[in-house]
Amino acid sequence: MDKIRIIIADDHQLFRNGLKILLNAFPDFEVAGEASNGQEFLNIIKDTRADVALMDINMPEMDGIEATRKGLKQRPDMDIIALSMYGEEEYYYKMVDAGAKGFILKDSDISEVKEAILTVRKGGSYFSQELLYHVIQKIKHRENESKTANLSKREKEILIKICEGLSNQEIAEALFISKRTVDKHRANLLGKTNSKNTASLILYAIKNKLVEI
Repeated sequence: MDKIRIIIADDHQLFRNGLKILLNAFPDFEVAGEASNGQEFLNIIKDTRADVALMDINMPEMDGIEATRKGLKQRPDMDIIALSMYGEEEYYYKMVDAGAKGFILKDSDISEVKEAILTVRKGGSYFSQELLYHVIQKIKHRENESKTANLSKREKEILIKICEGLSNQEIAEALFISKRTVDKHRANLLGKTNSKNTASLILYAIKNKLVEI
């Protein structure tokens, strides 16, 4: 089985060095490159194959949002996980819109980083529970400006299951319906909520109080 190749994009060298050592200790992982800003990241992926990028949000020259957007145009099959610090919740929706599939805190345990990488490689989305809590708290302290899409009861049920991390097949089994039906409902959910991916659906559900963490 091929190793999962990872690029670390962060402007702090000590942080990159530490994360690289920890990731390379896993037999299934290989750090294929490092970048100190978004432009360096774009230059690296021109010639370097990477499965996952761990992307700092705030970097000089080009931030993680722009680097994510441009990087996925170059390598649409790459999964990007945002490296976040407290207080950066305002950037989450922009990162999701740019195509990020996961968010983890910079001081997360390496086991959580590993779980995030494996989850996105399987097609899922990963949000640190601690980060989700802070997103919810921020939402609670401001007026909700969004309008909840006109979701059916079944669509809401499926959205909740998506937020629980279930695959389409697992949702089908839990609700006693076919996987094809779940696929159709998921497509409808993406359209109705203007969501690009599962990560965007999860943030939508939280913002509109359809799920509780």
